[in-house]
Amino acid sequence: MAETITPMKTEMGWVMEIPPEMAEILKVEPGSLAILYPKGGALETEILPPPSAELKEDFERLFNKYRETFEELKRIGD
Repeated sequence: MAETITPMKTEMGWVMEIPPEMAEILKVEPGSLAILYPKGGALETEILPPPSAELKEDFERLFNKYRETFEELKRIGD
């Protein structure tokens, strides 16, 4: 039985990781993301490549640097 993928809701639409077999069919890199959003009564999509190692490292560094700030914002509801 096929696995069901549930997109993650964001403020502007939904995000989901493209499964490897779909990435192969679409000829995109494994780990790419599909962004789904409503537009004009239809569902639009955009495909983003997976984040680079450099971007992941920058994110981790900044997240750790400002961890307390992010936790406080989350606690007070942003």
